[in-house]
Amino acid sequence: SDLQKQEELGELLQPLIFVLLVLCSVLLYFKVSLMDPGFVKPEEEVKEGEDKGQGVVIPQIPGDIKLRRCGYCLVKQPMRAKHCQLCQHCVRRYDHHCPWLENCVGERNHPLFIVFLSVQLVVLLWGAHVAWSGLYFEQSWEWLQHNIFLLVSFLLIFIFTIVVLLLLVSQLYLISCNTTTWEFMSSHRISYLRHSELENPFDQGIILNLWRFFC
Repeated sequence: SDLQKQEELGELLQPLIFVLLVLCSVLLYFKVSLMDPGFVKPEEEVKEGEDKGQGVVIPQIPGDIKLRRCGYCLVKQPMRAKHCQLCQHCVRRYDHHCPWLENCVGERNHPLFIVFLSVQLVVLLWGAHVAWSGLYFEQSWEWLQHNIFLLVSFLLIFIFTIVVLLLLVSQLYLISCNTTTWEFMSSHRISYLRHSELENPFDQGIILNLWRFFC
């Protein structure tokens, strides 16, 4: 492959960058999967957080919608929070529970989740290029025996690249609209969206939405 040729020639810059990117993606995976996604604290701490401006109620949302108490963990849920039965906690600005991470994606780890997907996509695309560069095509059984590992690797990388790309694009679209996966999929069941005059009362324009999410 290209990386192997560069290594044999003593040109270690690109192989080193590739290894560092792989290492970075692994570290990001563990960071996002192990960190607190934004679990709702006990009621008195939630109230204190709201007093500091963390739980902002958008003016367009009807005033008769009150914060409700979770029927599972008995905390008063802030706006946009949802209880995850797999994590056994209510999560602020709940997006979804990721089975690959075995953790929720919420207010605290959502930006880092997007960074993880972006780094993972770069690694997969580069890995696909490396696998393809090592293939030379011949119609023989001996060729298949020598290249079966690279072929399987390329197919797996291609499949995961499509999955990660679609997930990243869909996430960036939802972020640009200031909505979550849960709100997008279940808007008909969420009281503050079902009773709102606007389709998405949290949308403040693409630039401001992206700025508030990442910055």
